[in-house]
Amino acid sequence: MEDAVDLEVQTQPNGVELTLATVETFDGMGALAFDNDERVLPPTTRLPFDGDGWLHLQPGAYKIRFNETVSVPVDRYAIARPRSSLLRMGASTPTALWDSGFIGKGEGLLVVHNPHGIRIRKDARLIQLVFVQLSEPVEKGYDGRYQRTGL
Repeated sequence: MEDAVDLEVQTQPNGVELTLATVETFDGMGALAFDNDERVLPPTTRLPFDGDGWLHLQPGAYKIRFNETVSVPVDRYAIARPRSSLLRMGASTPTALWDSGFIGKGEGLLVVHNPHGIRIRKDARLIQLVFVQLSEPVEKGYDGRYQRTGL
């Protein structure tokens, strides 16, 4: 992992924490089909942090990007789980599986369920990435559209 805010703090007994770089609102509809040629990502707008680095988020769904550049070895995959503090605030981070061979800055979904919203600061530790050892390396690692994005 590269670009960590503080790798010593972010390293936990069972994984490594990823921190908040950006938050974006969804401004339209996306499209998803079996064939990725028909995939259309929705337009988004990046929200500005205030002068002290805070955002007040109302209930809803937000696209987030993490600070860290992650390299998933070809003999592992990774699963991201929200930090319990985030859940206790009434927010969650549904994320996708991180494929073997993926290299890049990950994105996720932050869902604010709390009817009063939440305050969140830039570089907040949001998720813990847990790496799972495969019985043997994959022959071909991830090589999709999101490989090496955000680098």
